[in-house]
Amino acid sequence: MKSLRSAILLATAGLVSATYAVHGQAMASHEHTMAPPSTELKLTVEGNTKTLSVADLAALPQKTVTVHNEHTKADETYTGVALGDLLAGNGFAVGQATHRRMLRSYIKAEGTDKYWVLYSVTEIEGSEHAADVIVATSMNGKPLGDDGQIKLIDSADKKPQRWVRNLTAITLVSAE
Repeated sequence: MKSLRSAILLATAGLVSATYAVHGQAMASHEHTMAPPSTELKLTVEGNTKTLSVADLAALPQKTVTVHNEHTKADETYTGVALGDLLAGNGFAVGQATHRRMLRSYIKAEGTDKYWVLYSVTEIEGSEHAADVIVATSMNGKPLGDDGQIKLIDSADKKPQRWVRNLTAITLVSAE
């Protein structure tokens, strides 16, 4: 009985170790499934949709942010349009007059792989929040590469969980 119990414990420990090694390796390399590259952005502000190309985004005033990517363990410098400026230029003006509306509005950002995240509008608007959220079109002065041509970056997040690679759609919704 004692040897059977020992064998079961050793087998269980082996399974746990094998499972940890497999999952630990996947976590360490942070491999992503290849998704179709993003080539344009569909911006929907309260029901009105506009399609923007990379050239359209690059023609707008640019902001550069340097962030630490916890997945790659490296500092990265991204350039793109501040999301608050992009919204303001497409029908969602920000300021004291729209403060209440901003507090009751949210953004859904989606990639070509159907990964999506939510932001409160106050999280992306410079008049309300210290962080920078940008729609990036370059990293370290070069195209984004495997991350498509458009990527959402948040300078305040400790991990890039709400960054969206291959960004293809941003939808703003007001809850009032």
